[in-house]
Amino acid sequence: MDQMKNTVGKARAAFNSRKACSLEFRKQQLQALRRLLTENEDRIADALHKDLNKNKLDTQVFEIMGLEGEIALLLEKLTEWAAPRPVERNLLTLMDEVYIQPEPLGVVLIIGAWNYPFLISLQPLLGAIAAGNAVVLKPSEVSENSAALIKELIPKYLDKDLYQVVCGGVAETTELLKEKFDHIMYTGNSTVGKIVMEAAAKHLTPVTLELGGKSPCYIDKNVDIDTVCRRIAWGKFTNCGQTCIAPDYILCDKSIHEKVIERLKETIKEFYGEDPKKSPDYCRIISTHHFKRILSLLEGSKVAYGGQYDEASCYIAPTILTDVSPTSKVMKEEIFGPLLPILTVNNVDEAIQFINQRDKPLALYAFCHDKKVLKKIVAETSSGGVTANDTMIHFTISTLPFGGVGNSGMGAYHGKFSFDTFSHHRACLIKSLKMETVNKVRYPPGSPEKVKWIKRLITKQVNFGKLGLVFIGLLGALLAVLMKVLLLH
Repeated sequence: MDQMKNTVGKARAAFNSRKACSLEFRKQQLQALRRLLTENEDRIADALHKDLNKNKLDTQVFEIMGLEGEIALLLEKLTEWAAPRPVERNLLTLMDEVYIQPEPLGVVLIIGAWNYPFLISLQPLLGAIAAGNAVVLKPSEVSENSAALIKELIPKYLDKDLYQVVCGGVAETTELLKEKFDHIMYTGNSTVGKIVMEAAAKHLTPVTLELGGKSPCYIDKNVDIDTVCRRIAWGKFTNCGQTCIAPDYILCDKSIHEKVIERLKETIKEFYGEDPKKSPDYCRIISTHHFKRILSLLEGSKVAYGGQYDEASCYIAPTILTDVSPTSKVMKEEIFGPLLPILTVNNVDEAIQFINQRDKPLALYAFCHDKKVLKKIVAETSSGGVTANDTMIHFTISTLPFGGVGNSGMGAYHGKFSFDTFSHHRACLIKSLKMETVNKVRYPPGSPEKVKWIKRLITKQVNFGKLGLVFIGLLGALLAVLMKVLLLH
């Protein structure tokens, strides 16, 4: 479509104007995004309620607060992160300037997801803006009310040329992916992730993929089951289970299996009442398509609690599944809904083996009092992130990278990791035209003596710290005299 070509071309022309190179300009855009959130909180909450039945408190906690925190961090740290970073030199570059300079990549494509439409679309946008890029933002068409609001608000608050919003479905995304970008970030499932990566490969465009997966949750037998079940139920049933790092299934010791089921039942009632359908705190499945997909996963599993549903309102009750086989349908794909299968294991080693036989998940959870056991789980498994004795909280820590590994994704963002993801870290060496005596050692004709000196000059790393330029100058002059004397003989 010519529209996509024009959109990307407009963003690239704006990037080439270099106005986003100014740190002050970037900060102004970040501040404008903060105003977007504060001035439109009610409209954002309304859109999310229409899309997911999300209430205003959940909108504040799960969508807006994280973005406001990220903006505050970027405004505080941007000058520091964007500054040249001096690195250690070797003796050959003793008198030279050697540093890493973060620079913008160019035009970035961000493809958002529907489950947290504002958070997942705007958080990477913040990092891309901070790094000085132009952005084409494609919010998910599945959360149509949120997507429409994003498209309306972004040009009202941000630079209209640098930051473009494209709405639409598969056809529009397919056309967008034909264009050349300097980085693509996609959040969603692995099937589409492969399509994005294939399209990016045609232009040698790097990608960040946040893909999810089946995040396991191990419960040791020696735990406070009441506390554990509250934390698991919160992580699982928030947003009706439509969270990429929600606990996907439980692995628990056989001896506590029945207690876990009973306490989970009580916790669900505590959180959402006897009829969760009436609870203002319980969301809905995003669409009829996903509603039917989730219900189909019940096949072959025993419902221990819940299981009620209403297609007209896309409601599926918080549901606990038991007598689940590792080969059952619900264990073959990411659930992304309010079904919680419980499987039993004999010990932690069996749990680790079970986890390692499957694709690496985006998150891994383990509940145990013994830190040695927890460290063992961390050491002997692999996942995008891991949280012990809680669920999902690692996502809130801006100093931790958020991203997957293997089938759950590649690359990471949040905080400085976002800035780094959307930056090219340029290696810079500014040499002096002086000290040519020292440099002559690398010129022909060669000799064994020159090779010895080259080895000393290149392999010896020098970090002067606070010794200062005076000492460096004296050392450089001494080295030059020494080299001159040696080369004359």
